[in-house]
Amino acid sequence: MATLPNPLPTLAADPSGRALGLALPPGRLIDATDEGPWHEPLLWHAETPASVGVWTKLGAPAARAGLLPALIEVDGSQGGPEDWDLMPGEPSYPGDHDADEVLEELWEDCAAEGEEWPGLADFPETAADPDSVAADIADSLLDGGGPLKNPCLALVPARRSADIPAVIGWTGPANHEGDVARLCAVLRSWEDRFGIRVVALGFDHLLVSVAAPPSTPAEAEALAAEHFAFCPDNIWQGSDTTLRAYAERRLLNQPAWHFWWD
Repeated sequence: MATLPNPLPTLAADPSGRALGLALPPGRLIDATDEGPWHEPLLWHAETPASVGVWTKLGAPAARAGLLPALIEVDGSQGGPEDWDLMPGEPSYPGDHDADEVLEELWEDCAAEGEEWPGLADFPETAADPDSVAADIADSLLDGGGPLKNPCLALVPARRSADIPAVIGWTGPANHEGDVARLCAVLRSWEDRFGIRVVALGFDHLLVSVAAPPSTPAEAEALAAEHFAFCPDNIWQGSDTTLRAYAERRLLNQPAWHFWWD
C-alpha cells in the first residue's frame, strides 16, 4: 500500500533518532515477514517495556518525523512482531475501500440469515482530543490495566493511525478478513466519526482509544452491529453473547475498544 517516505532506515545509522528530532531508547528495527526480510524496516520498537508517560513524551515528536506510535506486544504467546508472519506486500490501500460497503459484506458473511445490515451508526457531535485520549489509554495499559504482556513502544511510518495494521502487513484478523486494509478503511471511518486511535497491537488482537464513544444505549447498540461485522469473535467467543449486552458493557461511554480474532 502507499506510504509516506520511510524515516526508519535513518535509525540504522542513528539509533537515538537525533537526526529526526527524537531521543529514543535502545530499540530494534523490524523487517521480518512471512517471506523473509522486507526491503526496508516496517517498524521500530524499544527493547524494554514501555513506562507510563512515554506516549506523551515521544508521540508528538515522532509524528512530526513521519512516525506514529503504537504499543506492541513483544512477549506474547506468539512472540513479537518478528514472529507474526507480517505480509506488507499483500494489503491494498485503505482509501480504496468504503467502510459501509466493507462492513455490509462482512455482516452478510456473519449475521444470521435474514438479518439485514443496519448501516453505519450515528456518531456524537462532540469529542475530547483524540491524541490526548490515546495517551491516557496508553498510560492505563502501561499501568497494568490492559491485555498486552510487556508492551513496548513502537513507531510506524503511517499516514494515519488507522493505517498502522496495513502498513506493517499485520495478519491478526486473517481468519476473518484476508485484506487488512479493508478493516483499516473501517478504522479510518471510526477515526473520523469517533476519534479512535490505534494504541496497541498483539499477534491477533487490537486496541483502540475512543475520543467520542456512544453515550446512549441506542447509539451503542447501533455501533455494536459494526463491531460484530468487524470482529465477530468479540461476540461469538466473548462473555456478551448479544449485541445489546455487548453494547451496554463494551461500548457505552467506553474510552477504549478491544478486538480479538481467533
